Amino acid sequence: MLKILFLLFMAGGIPVAIAMAGASLVYILISGNLPPFVVVHRMVSGIDSFPLLAVPFFILAGNLMNNAGITTRIYNFALALVGWLKGGLGHVNIVGSVVFAGMSGTAIADAAGLGTIEIKAMQEHGYSTEFAVGVTAASATLGPIIPPSLPFVIYGMMGNVSIGALFLAGLMPGLLMTILMMLTVTYYAHKNGWGRDMKFSAPRLIKALTELAVVVGWPLLLWLVVAKLDLPAQPTVFAGLASLFVLDKLFKFEALLPIMTPVLLIGGMSTGLFTPTEGAIAACLWAMILGFVWYRTLKWKMFLKVCLETIETTSTVLFIVAAASIFGWMLTATGVTTDIATWVLGFTKEAWVFLLLANLLMLFVGCFLEPTAAITILVPILLPIALQLGIDPVHFGLVMVLNLMIGLLHPPMGLVLFVLARVAGLSFERTTMAILPWLVPLLLSLAVITYVPQLVLWLPKMFF
Repeated sequence: MLKILFLLFMAGGIPVAIAMAGASLVYILISGNLPPFVVVHRMVSGIDSFPLLAVPFFILAGNLMNNAGITTRIYNFALALVGWLKGGLGHVNIVGSVVFAGMSGTAIADAAGLGTIEIKAMQEHGYSTEFAVGVTAASATLGPIIPPSLPFVIYGMMGNVSIGALFLAGLMPGLLMTILMMLTVTYYAHKNGWGRDMKFSAPRLIKALTELAVVVGWPLLLWLVVAKLDLPAQPTVFAGLASLFVLDKLFKFEALLPIMTPVLLIGGMSTGLFTPTEGAIAACLWAMILGFVWYRTLKWKMFLKVCLETIETTSTVLFIVAAASIFGWMLTATGVTTDIATWVLGFTKEAWVFLLLANLLMLFVGCFLEPTAAITILVPILLPIALQLGIDPVHFGLVMVLNLMIGLLHPPMGLVLFVLARVAGLSFERTTMAILPWLVPLLLSLAVITYVPQLVLWLPKMFF
């Protein structure tokens, strides 16, 4: 009955969070086995979780970066790095999303923030609006895969999985997706005979490569200093951060300090300097230092606006989590999850078959539900089955999140689809057709990530 009530509410156009909480309340009232106050109690306890404190802070950090002029710096850096290639602005679009993914943690922020700049620039350089929209939509899916990631925080909390391990697990899949998308741009460039969008400039390229070298070499050098010289970690890290600002001032780098955001987060979590929740606070502090002090592009009036937007987004996310808590608890209490697990395990005990079926289900669900709602519903149902079949929960988390990100590009409820249709001024139908070819590299990435778990688990096993 619980499932039927939920589907009836959803069919009536009621928002998914209210449908979950409402179905649970109606079921309790009809059954008479529990007091109605249980709904409120379970919803409150569902969000009474320390890891969930990371949600508002990661949202705030992403909003601060998006409103402090950082997106323009990221775009200029990507332009210097790959803009001289054939189909250059397509490559710039993807590389820019990789960098922005390390700050925002959501696909919507990428599409709405960086996507606005990228689509306009591609249109001015003669690219079709459809191609610009397609590559922007595909690259936006990198937002939640490359850390930090809000879906990983929600999945980790719901499944009792290490959020730090999930963050590390997203790096190699993110690299794979980047390579496949850039190969797709190269294919279209050769097919359509596109040239370079800007002249090759050795000084600009060397400067951009130097920034990348600092991003990669700085944490390694810091680790060697701490490990070999046996120096205290915290003072050494702060001294290292000061050296970054000196380098940025001397060489006038375009986006060195913003690019360092995911490095600082991953480094701090993997070395035990702070937890993922404390890392979210550190990301906010880093964004405020860059916006208020270093670049001086963030004003107090804008900061207040960003805080209000963060409160609005956070309340939406946490209400979905709260509603899913009572719904998930009711599914377990009524034996629905056990029945589903028994049916699936009776149908197959092969992990690869289960992963195939789970992918199809998650792709379908992702077309209709927002990722946070989908994760909170699917984790209590699918994760226990995955664990019984010996599938690593970190690996399964990557598979789930990527499926749901692809769902954001699909009608009828794809949020990225609606955002880009508005940004580009295209109809919903033309936007959908523009995105379809880009499902090829995304689905290929999904297949590799699903059936080559070593790609996902290599880094987490090194540090966790």
